Amino acid sequence: MPTSRSVDPAELRAAVQAISAWLSGEEEKPARPTLAAAVRLSLRALAADAPGRSVEVRVPPFAAVQCVEGPRHTRGTPPNVIETDPRTWLELATGRLKWTDAVEAGRVSASGTRADLSHWLPVVRL
Repeated sequence: MPTSRSVDPAELRAAVQAISAWLSGEEEKPARPTLAAAVRLSLRALAADAPGRSVEVRVPPFAAVQCVEGPRHTRGTPPNVIETDPRTWLELATGRLKWTDAVEAGRVSASGTRADLSHWLPVVRL
C-alpha cells in the first residue's frame, strides 16, 4: 500500500520533464505551480529513497523534507540541515549538477555530519 511519502514514478518524471528545458537554458522559468510540483515530488522521492529523520532538506519557498537514517531531532533546528534554491535542487535531483560541485560553489548550504546527499542523488534521470 502506498504511503503519503511514496511518489508515482510517472508523475515525478512528468513533473521533471515539464521543467527540463528551463534547466537546460532553452526556456524561461516555468510557472510557479509547475516548478513547485517538480520540487515537491523530487523531494518526496528523496525522502522515500532515504527514509529517516536525521537530515532536513529545505528548498524554499516550496518544500522541506526530513530524510536519512540516524538520530532524530524533535524540536528546534535540526543538527543536519541542507538548504538550496529550486533550480539548484532540481539540477542535483536530475544529475545535471554534482553534489560536491554545488557545495563547493556555495549553491548548497549543508551543515551537520550527515548533511551529504551524494549517495542518494540523482533521484530521477531523464
